Amino acid sequence: MVKKLKKHLFPIAKFFFDKYIVKQRKYTYEGITVQINEEVFPPKFTISTKILLEYIKPLHITDKRFLELGCGSGIISLFAASKGANVTASDINQTAIELLKEAAETNKIPVHVVYSDLFENLSDQTFEYIVINPPYYPKTPANDTERAWFCGENFEYFEKLFKQLPNHLAPNTWMILSEDCEIDYIQQIATKNGLSFKLILEKSVAKEKNYIFKIQKS
Repeated sequence: MVKKLKKHLFPIAKFFFDKYIVKQRKYTYEGITVQINEEVFPPKFTISTKILLEYIKPLHITDKRFLELGCGSGIISLFAASKGANVTASDINQTAIELLKEAAETNKIPVHVVYSDLFENLSDQTFEYIVINPPYYPKTPANDTERAWFCGENFEYFEKLFKQLPNHLAPNTWMILSEDCEIDYIQQIATKNGLSFKLILEKSVAKEKNYIFKIQKS
């Protein structure tokens, strides 16, 4: 019942997100500031980004090859780079790409920013860490902005991701998901592509459980 209620409330919540970020605003974490545009996934009100940032905070990732696949605002990429990681940030949203390039310059933090549909333009690179904060609501996105939220009516995002991922899997490949999504179905898609999920963190925020999974070969 609670899960169904959240799904009904999501369009309302997103409406207020969109209204809030109609003007370009700033988001700051650990002294790193990014500009938030209405076309980019907003970290201020979303739980997943903050959970990932806190999870990465104590890690020793200096000189590690780090990929944020679908970087959105890029705050995770910038934070990982500030800790000494060699960071690549990718996204399919050109606005997100341009804003992250500006943020990297403004914050004086080196990040390699790549326009890429999943691993399309990353095929010749390997990483030690891959972080994925995916869209998971089952609806066909109408544009690049909606791709940050919606994974396709038939979970096409996950079908494509898990088909590619076995060829790019890092020793530490992490995905964050909420109880508000079809986790079992997403795991089934991973399984048919020879992948499995290992739970490495469970955290409840505002009565919503969020999970970080390590993705590995079955």
